[in-house]
Amino acid sequence: VQLQASGGGLVQPGGSLRLSCTVSGSILLINGMGWYRQAPGKQRELVATITADSRSNYADSVKGRFTISRDDVKNTVYLQMNSLKPEDTAVYYCNVAIRTSPFLGPRDYWGQGTLVTVSS
Repeated sequence: VQLQASGGGLVQPGGSLRLSCTVSGSILLINGMGWYRQAPGKQRELVATITADSRSNYADSVKGRFTISRDDVKNTVYLQMNSLKPEDTAVYYCNVAIRTSPFLGPRDYWGQGTLVTVSS
């Protein structure tokens, strides 16, 4: 199983970015999907999650600005980020709970991280 994240970059305050994370490999079922971020010198924190039936949850700091979504045909989770602030600068990681066998429960997989820099 591999997770490929993309979409990061440099953006000015108030701008937008869309992150994507695509899952590939031997997959039986994808359960919850989410995005986390880690700013320099800080611990990794939850940004947003989405369940298999598309119920979403957001960190208070991003509510109203970020939107998480998923495409189960493409095995991809997205994070639309609007009204970006300098404090959103971080490496963003996708996290996906995946079942690869009917005999095993879901296991968490992490993407490689994509850097988002919000600066003028």
